[in-house]
Amino acid sequence: MRTPEPDIFFIGFLNRLPRGLGIFVPVAAVVLMSLFAGLGFALSAVTDDPGDGRFRGDLGRQVLEGVVRAAPYPTLEITKGTDAFPDGHVMMLTRQGKRGATYAALTDGAHVRVQGIALTRGDLDLLQLAGGRRAPEVLETAAPAPTGDVPLGRWLVTGEICDGKCLAGAMRPGRGIAHKACANLCLIGEIPPVFAMTGSIEGARTMLMAGPDGGPMPVAMRDLTALTIRVEGTVIRRGDLLIFMAEPDTAEVL
Repeated sequence: MRTPEPDIFFIGFLNRLPRGLGIFVPVAAVVLMSLFAGLGFALSAVTDDPGDGRFRGDLGRQVLEGVVRAAPYPTLEITKGTDAFPDGHVMMLTRQGKRGATYAALTDGAHVRVQGIALTRGDLDLLQLAGGRRAPEVLETAAPAPTGDVPLGRWLVTGEICDGKCLAGAMRPGRGIAHKACANLCLIGEIPPVFAMTGSIEGARTMLMAGPDGGPMPVAMRDLTALTIRVEGTVIRRGDLLIFMAEPDTAEVL
C-alpha cells in the first residue's frame, strides 16, 4: 500500500519551499506582478494629467510692490514688478500652509511691498507670502489709483470649484473628488477659491470666485467643491484677473 504524500507545510526559517510549491510560487509571483503593472498602466492612461502647476522656486524670491484690493480675497495690482510678474498684473495672495493672506498690512487700497514664492499653472498664479522680517509692509509713498473693475456681463459656466493654491501646484493634481477634503480645509483657511472652467472667457480658464455681492464665496458653496457643476453669475475683470460673482441658488451638479 502506497504511503500518502504528507500535507505541504511551509516553514519560513528553513529558507526553502516545499516541493509542491516550488513551481507554483514563482509563476504566481510573475503573473501577479504583470497584472499589477498592467493595472497601473491602465489607471495612469485614464487619469487626467495634473498639469504643470508647481512652486516656482526657479524664479527665485519675488519682491513686488502694488496696491491691495481686499475683496473678495486679497489681490495685488502690481506697480513695481519683475520679469515674471510685470507692472499691471493682478495676483492673488496666500500664506504658507492652509492660510489666506491675513496680514494686517493688506488693507484695501494700501500701497505695499510683498515678498514670497510664486505658484503658477497656466493662467493661474498666486504669491505665497513670506513672514517674519519679510512680511508685507506698507509703503510711505501714496498709493497709485487702482484699475477699475470692468463688468463682463452675466454668464452660465461649467467647471469645478477648487482652492487656488492647490490647483496652482501646491498639490497635484489639486482638483477632483480625491482632493475635496483638502480643498475645503484650504477654503476654511481663507485661501482664495477659484473656478476652473471647462471652457474659457476672454482666454482665461480660471476665475477668482466671489459671492453675489462681491464679497467672499458663500460658505454654502463649499459643499460643491471638487464636483462638476453649472452655475450662473456675473463676471468682472480686474486688470488681467477675472472674478466670478457666483449665485449659489443657480448651482447644479452635473
